[in-house]
Amino acid sequence: MWCVSDGEIFTPIFGYTTEAGERRMERLVTESLETAVAMGKDKLTLNEHDANDAVLLYDARIPLNDERFDAIIVEIRSYFSPGSEAVMAIPYRPKGSSDPFRVYKPKLVQWANCEDFDVNAAVQSFFEGVDGHEKGAAVWNEALDQSI
Repeated sequence: MWCVSDGEIFTPIFGYTTEAGERRMERLVTESLETAVAMGKDKLTLNEHDANDAVLLYDARIPLNDERFDAIIVEIRSYFSPGSEAVMAIPYRPKGSSDPFRVYKPKLVQWANCEDFDVNAAVQSFFEGVDGHEKGAAVWNEALDQSI
């Protein structure tokens, strides 16, 4: 949220954990955002890094309460459970000339074939990740609007 809070374009990110527990991240920079997202989706499917878990983050628009909102989409995979797919969306309102930047409550959009996972633990892990990024957590906490 830190990078979109000031109006920057969000570059899609592919992150993963290795068998040794290392966290790695790649910014997916291509000629277009659509191509970068497609590349990230391929990376999720192919698991070319032989990762334990992976995540793809990208900016999109989602419908909520009869409106469309900007949102960071978080597609999550655990390769120990083939076929499991989880997707979260973090809606936000970009900073306007008179409106402040706002972050809304994350929405669980998809939880498919995830019977072996605890949704509460997954959400808790997500928020631990938010809190683990000093600048991002400060932006999140200042901009949080739980009305939506």
